[in-house]
Amino acid sequence: MVIYPDIEIHQGKCVTLKHGSISEPTVFDISPRDAASQFAAAGAEWLHIVDLDGVFDHRQRNHGVIREIIQHTNIPVQVGGGIRSHSVIEGWLNDGAERVVLGTAAVTDARLVADVCAHFPGKVVISIDARGGKAVSHGWESESSFSALELAQRFEAVGAGGIIYTDIDLYDELPESSMANTIEMATKLKCPVISSGTIRCLDDVSMLSQLPNISGVVIGWALFHDKLCLADALQIGRQKRTEASFI
Repeated sequence: MVIYPDIEIHQGKCVTLKHGSISEPTVFDISPRDAASQFAAAGAEWLHIVDLDGVFDHRQRNHGVIREIIQHTNIPVQVGGGIRSHSVIEGWLNDGAERVVLGTAAVTDARLVADVCAHFPGKVVISIDARGGKAVSHGWESESSFSALELAQRFEAVGAGGIIYTDIDLYDELPESSMANTIEMATKLKCPVISSGTIRCLDDVSMLSQLPNISGVVIGWALFHDKLCLADALQIGRQKRTEASFI
């Protein structure tokens, strides 16, 4: 299981969001590039980077800093945040991103997903955020008529390189929330499933490592709030891969 340290960037700074809202971000006293360097030094094998300005105001203000991270951090990077066209995807891949993440565009433009998955095989992963089982978009503000699983199966069929799945109910720690939707997503898909928004402590990493077809987890909040040590999470992830190789 791959651990993806998550760097969310707003106006050039590392932040985390409460309930997906950009109105009051928690800002951290570390630059995105320094955070990337620290994660790499701790042994991270991938980075997950989100341009929040691209998500919320459709402007790629953080392109320069993300490109610097890609060029100076010697590990693969997957980039997301407001990516809505073939040309922008191609640009990120030309800049050295290993994979590109589509979120809102995947929900609103099925033709784009089919086109770029065919044109860039294995390089496009789809981020699906769900509330009450329904896919949402535009920074969690708009609910679609599609279930998260229905969309994921559609994207798998056109060749998505993987699905990043965020169960917002679980992320918000609602009393009735559970891992049931994440488990269903993982068991009903053949493509890799990456869980996001589910990690609060190391025990959560251990739990996810036991689920079928969870190829990775995105961890941001818990790392920036010192709720767990990246090295410990990486050890669990590597142990899971080692065990799988003997099955």
